[in-house]
Parts: sequence; C-alpha cells; structure tokens
Amino acid sequence: MIFVVFVVANGFFTTKITKDTKRRNKNLLTVQVINSVSDMQALSERIRLAGQTIALVPTMGFFHDGHLALMRAAKELADTVVVSLFVNPTQFAEGEDLEAYPRDLQGDLAKAGSAGTDYVFAPTAEDIYPEGFQTLVRVDQLTRRLCGPLRPGHFEGVTTIVAKLFNITKPHVAVFGQKDFQQLTVISRMVRDLNMDLRIVGVPTVREPDGLAMSSRNTYLSPEERKAALCLSRSLALAQEMVDAGERNAAVIRAAVEEHIRRAPFTKIDYVSLCHPATLEELEAVEEETLLALAVFVGKARLIDNRLLRFEAP
Repeated sequence: MIFVVFVVANGFFTTKITKDTKRRNKNLLTVQVINSVSDMQALSERIRLAGQTIALVPTMGFFHDGHLALMRAAKELADTVVVSLFVNPTQFAEGEDLEAYPRDLQGDLAKAGSAGTDYVFAPTAEDIYPEGFQTLVRVDQLTRRLCGPLRPGHFEGVTTIVAKLFNITKPHVAVFGQKDFQQLTVISRMVRDLNMDLRIVGVPTVREPDGLAMSSRNTYLSPEERKAALCLSRSLALAQEMVDAGERNAAVIRAAVEEHIRRAPFTKIDYVSLCHPATLEELEAVEEETLLALAVFVGKARLIDNRLLRFEAP
C-alpha cells in the first residue's frame, strides 16, 4: 500500500494509490505525515512488531542537500525512515532566531519524499511540551565547552527533545550530521549513559561546491556575506596544511585560523577550538586526531564548521 500526502491550504489528507498510478505520476509526494504523538508511537510499535527496523533523522526542517544525505543514509540502515520536523523552542536562547528560523513545509515534504523518507513526524509545540512540562535531560561536562557556555540552555533543549523523539518514534538507529560535531558527541554520550537501545550514526558534512558547509542559516547571508563565509572552510583547510607541514603547536594553528577569519569582512569569531574529539577538552598540541571547531558570526548568521585534523605520526 502506498500513501500520498497532498499539501492543501488547511492541512493534509492522505489517499491510497496503485502502482500504475505511481508510475504515471513519478513526481507525486510519497511520504505520510504524522502529527500526533500517540499516532506516531502506535505506528512505530506496529513497525517493530512486524519485524522491521526504524531509522530516525531528527531535523528542524528547511531541508537542503545535507539533510537529504542524512535521509539517504538512513534508508541504507533500516527498513523504515522517519524524519522528525520540529523547530524546537527550548534549544533557542532569548534573543536567538526562533521566530525567524526558515520554514518551508511543502518543500520539505517533497524533498523528504524524494530522498526515500517513509514518514514525517511533524508535531506541534503543544504536543511536545504540554502544559506543566518540567522534565529536562542534561549531559554535563561535554556541554561546558564550545557552544555550551555561549548558548545557555541550548543543549538541555537538544537532549530533551531528542530523548523525547527517541521515545516517540522508537528507532533502532538515529542519524545526525557531523557538521554539528558537539551535538553528535553530546547525543552519543546521552545514549550511552542512559542505556538507550539504539545506535547513533554520524554522516560527514555536506558542502557547497565552493566548500561552504550547508546550513539552513545560510539563507540569512547576503551575497557579500556568503562570499565572506568561505573563510570558515578555508581556515580549516589552512590548519590541515599547517599540520601536514609539521606544525604541532595548537596555539600557533589557532592564531593562524583566527587571523585568516578576521581578514574576511562581516565576520566576528565566537570561538576557535582545537580539542579532543571525544572529550572536547582543549589540546596544547596536535599529537593525535584533533577536532578543529569554529563558530563565527557572518553578518547576523552564526555559522559553525569543523574538521578532524589528521597527520602521519613519524
């Protein structure tokens, strides 16, 4: 049985189509939308009881090729792909871009269907955080570094919503992008610490042809800012070149990266960190695989990027 979701002005309706109809309408959107928490839980339970596996891709929508890469990876890992689409208010600090965060529901559903998604779980904030909600999930030490001190409450919002999504969609595997390396590390720690029965998979960062990491917030950039934003990926490449040339002093590499970024217009550095990829603790020397993580404002857009610096030991 195939379901097609048609987006209409006042909501969604689903209908059944035959294989012949699907062949005649190759561009039809073949993804079913679930809005209710209880309906999603019941569906996931039926899938599990049928002996099938579930892969979850948690998102906040406004899909680009980076999101679609996660969905395609999920399709390789499980029988059924569920994509959650929820702009989570609890991970936005006061003054951040919750209201301005880009949204495109119709476009997202079409793209998700094209990437092989079976179900899109799109709840309301009222369903996820009902009146009286007061429970938070917190990962402690990993969130004290990088983005954590600069975005108070952000990671509590992330881990709480992801834990809820795991409970609602009941996945066997969940797929995240490595572009937000700290988020991936924090969620992996939460899963280990709380004995959650699922596997976390990280997918490499997807980039534009000129190297800019794909991000929904790239839409905030003017053409001039978009050009300036290339300093992030280029500074990562510079750091790897320095390591390849024999530089091991983290402070020297950090200073060179910061100088490169500051030379670009419209930029303001939030942080440049060379740290251990598992603990996120700052390192003094690049003597093993090292995470170089950046957070930089380009105009009003706060962009993040990272690279694992590797070298051949003598």
